[in-house]
Amino acid sequence: MIARLELLSKDHPLEGFWKCYHRIRNNGTVVNHKRLHRIYKEMKLPLRRKVKKRLPARVKEPLQVPYCFTQTWSIDFMTDALSNGTKFRSFNVIDDYNREVLFVETDYSLKSSRVIWVLKHLMNRYGKPQKIRMDNGPEFVAKLMQQWSKANDIEFKYIQPGKPMQNAYIERFNKSYRESVLDAYLFDSIEDVREITADWIDDYNNQRPHDALGGLSPKMYREKNNNMNGLRYASATPSLHCDHSSLKIKTNKSTFESY
Repeated sequence: MIARLELLSKDHPLEGFWKCYHRIRNNGTVVNHKRLHRIYKEMKLPLRRKVKKRLPARVKEPLQVPYCFTQTWSIDFMTDALSNGTKFRSFNVIDDYNREVLFVETDYSLKSSRVIWVLKHLMNRYGKPQKIRMDNGPEFVAKLMQQWSKANDIEFKYIQPGKPMQNAYIERFNKSYRESVLDAYLFDSIEDVREITADWIDDYNNQRPHDALGGLSPKMYREKNNNMNGLRYASATPSLHCDHSSLKIKTNKSTFESY
C-alpha cells in the first residue's frame, strides 16, 4: 500500500485521498478505506487546503466630488501586453476633484512597495490627501499598505468586491486611457508605453475637454476655481520612473523636480 500510494502521489500530486482509494479499488485491490487512510496520513500525504482570505466588510458609500484639490484620490491597476506578448501593468492615480491625472506608472511588475513609493512622492509634490479610494486588489490590501496608511493618517476607502462602479471616476479614466493609448498603439518596449503615455497625459490634463467639468480640461477647471478662491496649487506632471537599484527618480520630459 505504501508503494502504491507513493506512486499515485507522484503521478497525480493534486489528487487527494479518495481519488487514490478509488484508483486502488478500481485496479482490483480490495482494501479497507480506514486502514488505507491511516497509512495515507502516516505518509504525510494529505493536501493542504487553501483557505480563501476573507476581507473585512466593505461599506457602500456614494461618490462625492471633493470640495478642493488633493482631498480624495482614486487609484487602480490596468494590464496590457507588448507586441511580443510580454505583459505589463500600469498604476493610475487621479484626483477626484477635477479628474486630473496625477500619475501613471508602467512596468512589468508593480508591487505594494512600488505603490507606496509613488504615493509618497505624490504627497511630497501635492500634499497629503485625506482619502484614497481603491478596490480590494492584493497590492492594496497588503499589510505594508495598511501600515503606511496608519503612519500617514490617510483613510483608505475600499469599494465593495465586484462593484467597480463605486470607483467610477478612475474606471472612467481607465476607459479613456485604454481606448486612446493601450488599444491604439502596438508597443515594442516599456519605454514606448511610457513615452506615449506621458504625451497623452499632458494633453489630457491641459487640453482635452471634460464633459463633467463643463467642457474644460482638468487643469483649466482647477485654475479657474483657484482664481475664484485665491488659491494656487502645483500642476500635474506626466510621469516618473523608479530605478530600483538606487530608488532615484528618473525624469521623462518635465516630471517631478528634486525635493
